[in-house]
Amino acid sequence: MKSRSIIFKLFIITVIFFASFYGIVMMSQLFFFKDFYQEQKINKVEHDLAKLAKYYADEEGNSSLIARKAIQFMGRNRSQLTVVNMDGKLITDDPYHMTIKQPDGNKIFVSLSLFMALHGDELRATNIKKGDQLTLWGEKDIRGKDFSTILFPDKIYKQNFGMVGEDAAPEAVRITGVVSDIVLPGLKTWNQRQGLLMQALYQWFPLTNEQTEQLRHLQMQKIEWIEPWSGTNNVIIIQPVKKHSGEIELIFSLTSLQEISDTNEALRLFYMYLGIGGFVFILILSLIYSKMLTRPLIALNEMAKRMVHFDFKAAKPIHQNDELGSLSSSLITMSKNLDHALSELKEANQRLQEDMEQKQKMELIQQSFFSNASHELKTPLSIVKSFAEGLRDGVNLNKRDHYVSVIIEEAEKMEMLIKDMLDLARLESGTIQLRKKSFLLSELVEKVSDKLVYLLEKKRLEIMVIPVNELPVLADPEWMEQVILNFIVNAIRHAEEGSTITIEIQSDAHASRLSVDNVGETIPEDQQKLIWGRFYRAEASRSRQTGGTGLGLSIAKLILDMHGCEYGVTNLENGVRFFITLNN
Repeated sequence: MKSRSIIFKLFIITVIFFASFYGIVMMSQLFFFKDFYQEQKINKVEHDLAKLAKYYADEEGNSSLIARKAIQFMGRNRSQLTVVNMDGKLITDDPYHMTIKQPDGNKIFVSLSLFMALHGDELRATNIKKGDQLTLWGEKDIRGKDFSTILFPDKIYKQNFGMVGEDAAPEAVRITGVVSDIVLPGLKTWNQRQGLLMQALYQWFPLTNEQTEQLRHLQMQKIEWIEPWSGTNNVIIIQPVKKHSGEIELIFSLTSLQEISDTNEALRLFYMYLGIGGFVFILILSLIYSKMLTRPLIALNEMAKRMVHFDFKAAKPIHQNDELGSLSSSLITMSKNLDHALSELKEANQRLQEDMEQKQKMELIQQSFFSNASHELKTPLSIVKSFAEGLRDGVNLNKRDHYVSVIIEEAEKMEMLIKDMLDLARLESGTIQLRKKSFLLSELVEKVSDKLVYLLEKKRLEIMVIPVNELPVLADPEWMEQVILNFIVNAIRHAEEGSTITIEIQSDAHASRLSVDNVGETIPEDQQKLIWGRFYRAEASRSRQTGGTGLGLSIAKLILDMHGCEYGVTNLENGVRFFITLNN
């Protein structure tokens, strides 16, 4: 019963709302729309005509600008206009006209807009061209503009075609001559209302004394006019313009109001159909509402069943702005919160487990580091201590210099170890800012090689640098020098005596590749990833015969990672190759 009550209430509310809205729209359309629309249209025409009059007065000598503004006015307002004097005589030329040259040389300007409105198809059929001989009957007017006379024809005769038009009045003037110029509109551009404009001019001029007096005081005149032949409603607006010479000219415009009446009739019919459609729409809504109450309940039940089994992903909202929609939103919010809480709990457990594993790993690394550091420092410290005790106990004078040199050598090893440990700590802290510059790797290799002359001579080694299409690279030269130094020193320590260390640099458009090859023992594949660790030595016994601190490759790895370089190690047929790739 409750569900049926909701449907009934929704149905009644919809009927009342739609009927009220429809009634308001219909009442407004029936009683107010036509007057409102007509008033708005006339106000717009008056406003635009006043602007055009200002242009006409200000730009008196600029006929092209005035013509453009007049065309814009007619296009925006769907109006026709012309300029006349106080007696209704045309000042601007009819846009559709022809010029007749009489045998005596006089030229007659023939206005065709009104004639086109009455006999347009017949006139086009005559196909009048320049040079044709014509005879015309009509009313002649004298004006002081480009031509001495203007003719408004009633009928036109063309030889070999016949007569076009209607019988002329007895007082009509007859002229004969040759067409020297003709301007006729195309089928798409002709507007028959141009002829109505001329008809309105002849009907309303001369003006009444009251209208004339008001126009002389520059007061706009607005006249509603029903065209007698077709019965169409029009409004005539006359805008007076005072020229610089003091002469008053009139901008005469004709605007149709018939489309307003036609639109109003069409809207009445439209709203009648709209009312029928609205009733059908209400019936459809009643069916929709009945389903709106059953489908959401089924969906809510399914949602609750899935939540029982901790399935929160399949919940879909019910898009209704009522209690069922609110209940659906609450259930979905609850499911999202539960899902989020469970996800956070899983993520927290995962992070806790990862943190514990990381902590154990760091503890192992720290223990290994301190163990390795103490081991590396223990041997030189023991040697220094034993040789220092020998000096204290008064060792033979012949051995004193040897003891001192051993102490100095071991102190230098400890100094180098401590320096490498400090460099490693700085790099791992992440506080170092790279100062990248453009330089050639070959120049850096030569600089490093010059520092290692003593080590090379000690093992009778040579360094061969082979640059191939080398291009400058962008990197921090100080830290890259440390990488190259560690690679070359590592190659020297594990190279066979009397062999050659080959350093090759190859460049392309994007990157440069540096490789350091030596001749000696290879590195087992299972140890190639381990050599980058701290205090790692390829010798299982961690022999100190080859020297070094065991931190060189670890430092090189951190520097190369900071640069984002590709690097690695690979075995050759009789040696080992270390390589890096840098962007140019």
